[in-house]
Amino acid sequence: MVVRMTSELINENDLVYLVYDNRRKWLITVKKGEAFHTNRGYIEFNDLINIPFGSVIFSKPFDTQGYKFYALKPLPSDYILHMSRKTQIIYPEDAGLILLYGGISPGCRILEAGCGSGALTCILGNYVKPNGHVYSFDNRESSLKRAKMNINKAQLDEYVTIQYADILKDDLQLQAIDTIVLDIAEPWDAVTKVKNYLKLSGILVSFSPTIEQVKKTTFELRKNDFFDINTYELIKRTMQVKENATRPQVRMIGHTGYLTFGRNIKNAINPYRERKPTENEMIDLNDMPLRGEF
Repeated sequence: MVVRMTSELINENDLVYLVYDNRRKWLITVKKGEAFHTNRGYIEFNDLINIPFGSVIFSKPFDTQGYKFYALKPLPSDYILHMSRKTQIIYPEDAGLILLYGGISPGCRILEAGCGSGALTCILGNYVKPNGHVYSFDNRESSLKRAKMNINKAQLDEYVTIQYADILKDDLQLQAIDTIVLDIAEPWDAVTKVKNYLKLSGILVSFSPTIEQVKKTTFELRKNDFFDINTYELIKRTMQVKENATRPQVRMIGHTGYLTFGRNIKNAINPYRERKPTENEMIDLNDMPLRGEF
């Protein structure tokens, strides 16, 4: 039996993850008649169009350069690490935990406050397709401009809306949100307000770089009747694999941030276990045997 490999072809305006080696990697948009220049020659986009993702292409001019490049289909993590940005990003390992513990899946409606350069926004937009939507807000014009550019580059405009707003002051006019993701300096100040946008059993996620922020956010979540509150820190270590020298890489990112999760519930006083007596109840210990006296 012959097994045929089927691959998706590269088209004009597609994003391509172009890789030369472990240090030189680029996220590029294919445009007819244009080229991408590197210190190892240039790649003509016309040579990429209609070849499968996963193909090898050689840089021009062939007689003086001719280096091997790999044209790969971008993963969501590639958007994060290689898109245009000026702000601190949420790294892929943290984004993965947000997706899993935030209950994010196709069809979800997500509110994001603090879009930054749009790195996490791209991840969220990819995972809510085809019926979900990400409503992302920021109060910094420079961030909004860059985030919109990156969302457009990732071809996610249909699934992501980016707007100017102050999450602490403005009425976002949203309801029945499945997951709220906060990446702001003082998330505890937003908890009371954004709770109104969230479905019952919906999840609030807060990303903070310091433990002081985590403490204030956790106390505020408790005060607002959030349940199942947990905070996590992820540390990822890559490995150097050689025939006789396999070990962890010397350099690593030691800390990215803390992720705090909480579920929105409709709380109620327990009429059975929390009942208080109408009168003070006293227990008479007179004539009761002491320990060991039977």
